[in-house]
Amino acid sequence: MPCDWSKSLSRRPRRNHSPSFKAKVALAAIKGEQTVAEIASRYDVHPNQVTQWKTLVLNGVAGVFSAPNEVGAKAGLDVRVLHAKIGQQALEIDFLEHALGRVDDPSAR
Repeated sequence: MPCDWSKSLSRRPRRNHSPSFKAKVALAAIKGEQTVAEIASRYDVHPNQVTQWKTLVLNGVAGVFSAPNEVGAKAGLDVRVLHAKIGQQALEIDFLEHALGRVDDPSAR
């Protein structure tokens, strides 16, 4: 009789954790009062996930102390790109409105 692995392996459905939950778990790992395995067991997550969230927090903490003008400069660059994209799309819409308006016109064919 063939073994059906799909029935024997019970997988938990994918969970989406909130940012506050991830931060709480990462901060517990950073404190170092418990091992990663203990934290993972306590919060019912995989130990690799605890390590990954901890690394993300440690890598991103420098952004908290960055100067406001550095953050604004990065955001300003994105705004200019978005404004250019909006302008391009407005031109395309105008062009298409005029082109589609001529579909019923016999000279359009």
